[in-house]
Amino acid sequence: MTMLGDVSTVPCTMEDMIHHIKPVVVGAPSPLIVGDMPFGSYNVSKEQAIMNANRLMKEGRCDVVKLEGGVEMAETVRAIVDSGTPVMGHIGLTPQTASKMGGFKVQGKGEAAQLVLEDALAIEKAGAFSIVLEGIPEQLGKLITEKVGIPTIGIGGGRYTDGQVLVFHDMVGLFDRFVPKFAKQYLRLNEQITEALETFKSEVKSGAFPEECHVFGGVTEEDIKTLY
Repeated sequence: MTMLGDVSTVPCTMEDMIHHIKPVVVGAPSPLIVGDMPFGSYNVSKEQAIMNANRLMKEGRCDVVKLEGGVEMAETVRAIVDSGTPVMGHIGLTPQTASKMGGFKVQGKGEAAQLVLEDALAIEKAGAFSIVLEGIPEQLGKLITEKVGIPTIGIGGGRYTDGQVLVFHDMVGLFDRFVPKFAKQYLRLNEQITEALETFKSEVKSGAFPEECHVFGGVTEEDIKTLY
């Protein structure tokens, strides 16, 4: 959505993700790199899920994979883990299936909190090494963090999860189509970039750019005269 301009994460393909992951691995060799499995790459069969997890690891060269879904995806998580690939879970608001949730809305309110808790427990039991908790009430995020024995990473999951994550483009203000409630904009680079482009355009038209300090020497006017 932030890089390719899509209106959701659904159109993203395995080829897109492999392309995105490889430069991250090159640029950040020390951190744990999580390869996000795109919609349609793991929900047909366990065999499909294992095959595509293998692709992200081999071609994308990430360290682990992440997939969305709770109870209904637990067996798929187990199959991938048993095949040798570590899995991070992702429950609550799951962007790939947001349309069946009525859009990008908070999940786990009221009685629905029990379902999200069951999702967390099922994913842990299936062998996931951590879980992303997205778009859920803070107290539910706290409860899940207390109930499971694996790390929880919050993105709109409240202040009591074991860690926090934000989309980079939300953090630095590069994506302004909408700003989620849970996203803090530490910068507004979109405004600064737009201003810089407008200034560049204006200076080119007025002749203010390039200045003397931006041009190369090495040929004198006398040298040029001999070329005529």
